[in-house]
Amino acid sequence: MLTTAKTAFKEDIHRPRYHFLPAANWMNDPNGVIHWDGRYHLFFQYNPDGAYHANMHWGHAVSDDLVHWRELPVAIAPTPNSPDRGGVFSGCLVNDNGTPVAIYTGVNETYDVQVQCLAAGSPDLMTWEKFGGNPVIGDAPAELGQTRDFRDPFVWRGDDCWYMVLASHIVGVGGAVLLYRSRDLRGWQYLHPLYVGDKARNGRNFECPNFFPLGEKWVLIVSSQLDHAPSTTLYFVGRFENERFIPEYEGVYDAGYSYASLCHEDDAGRRLIYSWIREGRGKDLQLQAGWTGVQAIPRVLSLDAENRLISAPVPEFETLRRRRRHFAASDLGDTVVAIDDLSLDIEAVFDATAAAQCGIELECGGGKLAVIYDENTQTLQVQRRYERDDPEIDSDTHGIVHTLDGGESLQLRVLIDGSVAEIIANGRTRVTSRFYPAGIEGACLRAIAPSSVLKLDVWELSTIW
Repeated sequence: MLTTAKTAFKEDIHRPRYHFLPAANWMNDPNGVIHWDGRYHLFFQYNPDGAYHANMHWGHAVSDDLVHWRELPVAIAPTPNSPDRGGVFSGCLVNDNGTPVAIYTGVNETYDVQVQCLAAGSPDLMTWEKFGGNPVIGDAPAELGQTRDFRDPFVWRGDDCWYMVLASHIVGVGGAVLLYRSRDLRGWQYLHPLYVGDKARNGRNFECPNFFPLGEKWVLIVSSQLDHAPSTTLYFVGRFENERFIPEYEGVYDAGYSYASLCHEDDAGRRLIYSWIREGRGKDLQLQAGWTGVQAIPRVLSLDAENRLISAPVPEFETLRRRRRHFAASDLGDTVVAIDDLSLDIEAVFDATAAAQCGIELECGGGKLAVIYDENTQTLQVQRRYERDDPEIDSDTHGIVHTLDGGESLQLRVLIDGSVAEIIANGRTRVTSRFYPAGIEGACLRAIAPSSVLKLDVWELSTIW
């Protein structure tokens, strides 16, 4: 696997060097993330047959530091003539008195039957035995109407029972998150919808719900499928009282290619979030590359005083930093920063009132990636431009409202890795993008409106392989 990955890194400039992805083939949702016996385990949706969505298994990777990952053999595969014969879909992993238990969605061949299943793991999480009584939850509640969307269990331990949320929708109304309760993880009682969205505002269907305490509040994160726009990830902050969720604040977790996020708490008490980064190129190009899908750098979550969700790459990630180039406002000017490859960590601070627009721009191989803050509209935008238009490569502009607080400077964290760009503004606004230049010749960075720059730091990063 390592030999294959290293060869791919040398030949494919679009393949990330410090984000995790398997050696080849299709990967999507993170599954069963857990800190177990001092090590971080990441399971993920994986097709061992090729770089296309089919035949879903749970892939498996392990890390000692959340930075360097080692791919392990497939963990859970479909079983013929069983509730998961068509695929082992997304879910989570819990510690049941010392036994690791995976809770996931099993599907049939056409995906129109979706049920919830269990599998118990060995102490090293390498082998899994499926529960003989699967499925533990079969039919969806009748109040949803006729829907096949009933998946992605997220489970946590309450004071005296287990709780589960499941993703679905109420036909004609919008996405829904359903709440269940159990004493033993095997017999589940449906309680009621935890949250029902508005179709026009929140999307027609929810996926991959997460529900957890953070500080003195509870946070609900859902991936939302929209009818006439790219899918996105939403979050809601509020109270959980008498098994009811009372939202008090809502926002967009990511306005770009990030999707299907999954959270857990590690042994240090940090709430960590993992996300699938989708491709921005067509299926034929994915098949030609032989790989598709990337895992975002894990982030630490917190809430600010206004209940906005704050995220930051885990501090362990900074161990990858190598050569640093620092520019203060007084010495930047019109400086163009030449770069050798597309493995960068950028921190920049701007006085957003000094120009109508500010930000940074990456240019290479006949393409441009620009991260722009527009002070008049108070929006964060990610623009991608190519010398040659290719209908197989998405070049739409990503945009999201980002209102700065009074007297607040614009703070950007930008992670560039092959075709991946993760952008975080002031910790609370996020856009994940994909950028596919034709090469790295002439690669350079420049500031947009240099007079607005207060500080710019650029680090080159080591590969995790």
